[in-house]
Amino acid sequence: MNEYTGTSLMIIGAIAALSFVIGCFFLRFWRVTRDRFFLLFGLSFWIEAANRVLLGAVPAWREDTPAYYLVRLLAYGLILYAIIDKNRRRD
Repeated sequence: MNEYTGTSLMIIGAIAALSFVIGCFFLRFWRVTRDRFFLLFGLSFWIEAANRVLLGAVPAWREDTPAYYLVRLLAYGLILYAIIDKNRRRD
């Protein structure tokens, strides 16, 4: 079992659920506009949701491990790429 119990697990679960919902929200915009900006944002939030689920469910997945931050770096990197890509494109 991991070190998270009670309220901590509830907050981790809430963050995971809300990240998933936000990802679905961006997917909806992507389906309407086909703008990859929204797709990349949606993927980023889904990655963050999966990271939080792993944090709450897998005992070896902890906040002090490098893998946890590499996943977050990937998620935030996608957001940065989406912003840069959106500002560089000329449609």
